[in-house]
Amino acid sequence: MSDVAAPAPVSGRSWFITGLGIAQIASWGSLYYSFPLIATAMEADLGWDKPAIYGAATLGALLAAVIAVPIGQAIDRGRGRVVMAAASVLAGILLAAWSLVDSIWLFYVAAAGVGALQAATLYEPAFAVIARRAGPIHARGGITALTLWGGFASTVFVPVVQILLDHVGWRGTLEVLAGVNILLCASIYFWVIDPSQDAGRAVQAGNPLRRPPLRSALANPVFWGLVVSFTAYTATFSAFIYHFYPMMLERGFDTGAVVLAMTLIGPAQVAGRVAVMAFGRQASGRRLGSLVVIAFPLAMAAFAWAPAMFWIMGGAAALYGAANGIMTIVRGIVIPEMVSREAYGAINGALAVPMTIAKAIAPLAAAALWSATGNYGMVMVAVFAMSCLMALAFWGAAWTSKRVRG
Repeated sequence: MSDVAAPAPVSGRSWFITGLGIAQIASWGSLYYSFPLIATAMEADLGWDKPAIYGAATLGALLAAVIAVPIGQAIDRGRGRVVMAAASVLAGILLAAWSLVDSIWLFYVAAAGVGALQAATLYEPAFAVIARRAGPIHARGGITALTLWGGFASTVFVPVVQILLDHVGWRGTLEVLAGVNILLCASIYFWVIDPSQDAGRAVQAGNPLRRPPLRSALANPVFWGLVVSFTAYTATFSAFIYHFYPMMLERGFDTGAVVLAMTLIGPAQVAGRVAVMAFGRQASGRRLGSLVVIAFPLAMAAFAWAPAMFWIMGGAAALYGAANGIMTIVRGIVIPEMVSREAYGAINGALAVPMTIAKAIAPLAAAALWSATGNYGMVMVAVFAMSCLMALAFWGAAWTSKRVRG
């Protein structure tokens, strides 16, 4: 056992976290935040309708749900380097193929493939890699630091993608994003994820006669409360991010104002995470989550029904961003705190399955509701309702966890 690293927190200033952070900015920005801007440009250029375009995102997210648990299990076995680096290369190839499409079916193959690979490139696998390196109970500092980096993804990539769209069109933009994934993301993931430094082998070994940790988690009511809460959270997040741009245009804001509001979300996410590091370092994930969930219905209500003034939209975007930033930390730390300290990748992957399905369905459902009603009014009602469900379910899981664990 002398060659096995002991569980210990990883420094947020280490090259491991810094490298992961840079790559996560690029992965989130190129694979996720870019889609609504590119979709809007494709809709105008090719004449395809909104539900047809967003259907590719739905299919991709459904495929991501299928592979989420195997991805988590592979990372639990120390294969995080191969998983994240190879997925970034494949994503780059598919983005390049996407730039060439003229057929809706070829578009679905490329865009859905990119969506599926998000299960192997975004926060869930990155959190599992950190838990593997530090051990689940020591992963909080590294996860928090990583989310500080990730919070800049929309701030960096939304204006960059918009500039690229204005100058080289959506096809040229996709070619640039392909290069980002192959040359930057894949290289960094391969470089910084070193299985020989993992503490996971020491902390995750257990009695083979015990019930497997994933099976135990599936029998835990706290896990299912978190499933409902985070699934509603993901549905809210996905519908909001994918439709915020056209939704605010419909409310009468110009393109520059909407892009500016979107760029506020990233710094607000970082501000929320910095606040946690400065003032909530000792607060449990259960307590943090219980406090922050109320911000989501408040922000959604402001977007839907407040007067159409920029300072209100900007303030609501900042509130949403700060809450989302804190909730991302909560999502990364509540599994070992409230459910199980073993098999982090597999359990987090299981939690991600319904979340990913919600991410798949929410943008398409919002697009279909927009098509049926001709405006975004009912879409915002639905998003507000989901944000309320998220808060209620998290409070229920927190209460149950406190009651069970004392």
